[in-house]
Amino acid sequence: MQTKEETLYTCPMHPEVRKTLPGKCPGCGMELIPATSKTTVGEAQKKANHARHDMSKMSGMDHERAMTDPAMAKQMESDMRRRFFISLALTIPIVLYSPMGEMLFNILLYSPIPKNLLLFLLTTPIVFWTGSIFITGTYYSLKARKLNMAVLIATGVLAAYIGSVTLAVIGGGETFYEAAAMLITFVLFGHWMEMKSRRGTSDSLRALFDLVPPQARVLRNGKEMLIPSAEVVTDDIVILKPGDKVPVDGIVILGETAIDEALVTGESLPISKNIGDGVIGGSINQNGSVQFRATKVGSDTVLASIIKMVETAQNSKAPGQRIADKAAAYLVVLAVVSGILAFFGWYVFAGATFVAALTFAIATVVIACPDALGLATPTAVAVGTGLGAKHNILIKDAATLEGASKISAIVLDKTGTLTEGKPKVTDVIATGNISEETLLRYAASVETKSSHPLSAAILAESKQRGITLLAAENFQSLSGLGLEATADGKTILVGTERLLRDKHIATENIRADIDKLLADGKTLSIIAVDTVAVGIIGISDEVRESSKKTIAELKKLGIETAMITGDNTKTAEAVGVQLGIDRIFAEVLPEDKASFVKKLQDEGKFVAMVGDGVNDAPALAQSDIGIAIGAGTDVAIETASIVLMKSDPYDIVAAIRLSKATVQKMKQNLFWAAIYNVLAIPVAAGVFYTSLGWSLRPEIAALLMSASSIIVATNAVLLRRVEPKLKI
Repeated sequence: MQTKEETLYTCPMHPEVRKTLPGKCPGCGMELIPATSKTTVGEAQKKANHARHDMSKMSGMDHERAMTDPAMAKQMESDMRRRFFISLALTIPIVLYSPMGEMLFNILLYSPIPKNLLLFLLTTPIVFWTGSIFITGTYYSLKARKLNMAVLIATGVLAAYIGSVTLAVIGGGETFYEAAAMLITFVLFGHWMEMKSRRGTSDSLRALFDLVPPQARVLRNGKEMLIPSAEVVTDDIVILKPGDKVPVDGIVILGETAIDEALVTGESLPISKNIGDGVIGGSINQNGSVQFRATKVGSDTVLASIIKMVETAQNSKAPGQRIADKAAAYLVVLAVVSGILAFFGWYVFAGATFVAALTFAIATVVIACPDALGLATPTAVAVGTGLGAKHNILIKDAATLEGASKISAIVLDKTGTLTEGKPKVTDVIATGNISEETLLRYAASVETKSSHPLSAAILAESKQRGITLLAAENFQSLSGLGLEATADGKTILVGTERLLRDKHIATENIRADIDKLLADGKTLSIIAVDTVAVGIIGISDEVRESSKKTIAELKKLGIETAMITGDNTKTAEAVGVQLGIDRIFAEVLPEDKASFVKKLQDEGKFVAMVGDGVNDAPALAQSDIGIAIGAGTDVAIETASIVLMKSDPYDIVAAIRLSKATVQKMKQNLFWAAIYNVLAIPVAAGVFYTSLGWSLRPEIAALLMSASSIIVATNAVLLRRVEPKLKI
């Protein structure tokens, strides 16, 4: 049983903060604790201090990891915005009083104190206060023996700052305080823009958090009471009245109603709920009053799983980002070595002055600091996964988001994926002396033991006709073939033609009816009593409206399509021809589905599998990208890498288009993150100064380096332009 301590988290310093999932307090940044914890105020203060200390360890790059928590995202963005504006306010007079400002604006400003001292006083708080996240981040990175983007930024900033202090002390003339100030200011601006680009996803998560009502109406000890939703435990009886939000997942045990699940699953119309039907936390009760038994609470609910999935995707790294992270270590070395070579090249070998050599060295170190490289893919991944979540396409990690763009073949399960998954009986054909009613009685009596969609269709038909069922014994489920049981003293088989063949039961007496129904694309349940075929039940599962368009769009993307089903070959081919599918795998047993996926992989294809049932889980796991239809089972959703919450196959196309667009932005961002540096390092080092007169002052190098960060963040936001293509 779920306990209260497991479902409610709060902050000892701010008890008004209450969450059903662990995280950090938006007020003080400390870790939330179980609501029943006996933490004292003193202990809480210590924890809060530790939390602030941990936050001080973050570099600008590390801040992105906290952006998946909505409250922390808002706090981090606010902090970055404040740092930027303070830095900007101090940088403006620094530039105006610098040699660069005098050159650009052709003015000589009055200073009550020596200019170098004024520039030092203005620059120091920028370097060690607004830019402290990079310096402290560098300290902890070096302590952990890692070289990352924070080290690169701090190297460039400190090179310009310490170099300027050195020149001021020795009286060497011009200083470069403006380079250090501009570098921090523009990098902070780039990170602020990056955080804004990620806020769409964070806001979406906040909206998901807010779907859970603060209170729930439960029945305990025969009394109706209001309690915090976080205190609902498994097996509690929850009462829903018209207009109530559903606090947790459960099963209806009394009454009937219609529930709007659009905000959770994307289903546009309210769904009728009767006794035995499931309800999802976060959905909205429409017009009826029901009672349901809580089955999943806290972090086990569907809504919590969605939130966790999006957060996991945000925190994961795409393969391209892993390469960038590795490159960062080498770039630190490259920046330092380039600066040293530039200094000694000019000072020792070219005979330049110390000031000139130091100018080239600082410019080289600054320009070799591609902070944007660390933002290149996380920004695109954040926007991409956020767009997916907005359109009920949940992508579990960045590698999947990137990998979906490489799909070259896709295998789709028929029932529940391409079809509605709501089969209905259309034909009941009895032979010999058995009536249709008797045939249905035998079939439905056996089907009561099964949870298969075809069983539900047969049971619904028998109920509609008011047929009284028999007690079934010795029940056996023959995987992928059918069912066997004894009823009324007779051995009854209900299943496929293959099942009857395996049992050596002749079907010649019903051959004409079998062929006719198969030609119409019907799924058949053949009934045999005491080794004699006595009739057929024809079942139709309507093809989804969007299935044909989905197949057509997949072909336009150059993706080979295949349908896999346990149905008879003729039935499968009828559906395949109707939809225009390339390859049909029919009469496939559940345990064999994965082998057909592997067959395509052995042909050199990057294969996606789309399914919704327990028997699809092995195939989903075997595929390169597993895609689960959201209305399917928990097993399929757990195994898949992408979950389509709306159960609409067209979302397969949307997911692939989103992946391709995101990967394109990743590549563009990586290009812009590196191009300035690759082209400008030799210019900054003075390679072309003697022959062409080209050079870069440190402050211009800082401007160019930071421009790539701004371009990357802005370009990631432009990914939102793909949104219209995600709709049918």
